[in-house]
Amino acid sequence: MLVNAHKAGSGTPLVLIHGIGHRWQAWEPVLDLLAPHHEVIAIDLPGFGKSPVPDGGMPQGMAETVARVGEYFAQEGLDKPHVAGNSLGGAIALELAAAGLVSSATAFSPAGFYNEPERRRALRILTSMRYNTFLPGPVMKVALRTSLIRKLSFGPIVAYPDRLALQRVYEDALAMRRGKGYQSVVKASVDYQFGGTPTVPVTVAWGAKDWIFLPHQASRAAEKLPEARHETLPNCGHVPMSDAPDLVASLILQTTKAT
Repeated sequence: MLVNAHKAGSGTPLVLIHGIGHRWQAWEPVLDLLAPHHEVIAIDLPGFGKSPVPDGGMPQGMAETVARVGEYFAQEGLDKPHVAGNSLGGAIALELAAAGLVSSATAFSPAGFYNEPERRRALRILTSMRYNTFLPGPVMKVALRTSLIRKLSFGPIVAYPDRLALQRVYEDALAMRRGKGYQSVVKASVDYQFGGTPTVPVTVAWGAKDWIFLPHQASRAAEKLPEARHETLPNCGHVPMSDAPDLVASLILQTTKAT
């Protein structure tokens, strides 16, 4: 499977997995904090970023997604790497842990702990965000210069959209527009609930200001994963890497060191 990846640092491998509509650059704020401790491999999931849709089509559901990621690990010679993920990537990280394919997993606001109305609400917000990215590029770039538009566009996923560089938000918007895997992931989410039992160190962290998967979903994660470490991230939204990179990196490193 052809997967685009950004690699940095050295040491035991740590694979970083983004959420729906995003790209490996979601992890840029924490890369320099993680690279001194691990070989960091931030990937674009199939159908997102610069990773193409696989020849056989997008993975159909979580089980096939986990199998494809496992194939990527084998292809790259990654024997049970550590993994961290956000949103969709958080669910994948937990599923990889439950499948015995990783040494530890850190999940930030993972999918799979919602009820059906909450799932539909989250997808309405994300789909609305994606719809707005189909404005002509020059128009969108000018609009994103204003604080109000940037807040309306990125406020659902980060607590401090004004901290994001203009070029970053513009390129993130284009990545969401171009994500060919988006509809397949939306369709696959209909029946998805996390139900695995990892036996490796696991941390689940939830942004206190998460507007996509509301923070009360963390209590369901705690019920389903009683052996895991559970943390609340103050003043963080759905994508906490941009809101509190030091805290996010610290939690990942604490988890990888617990093995």
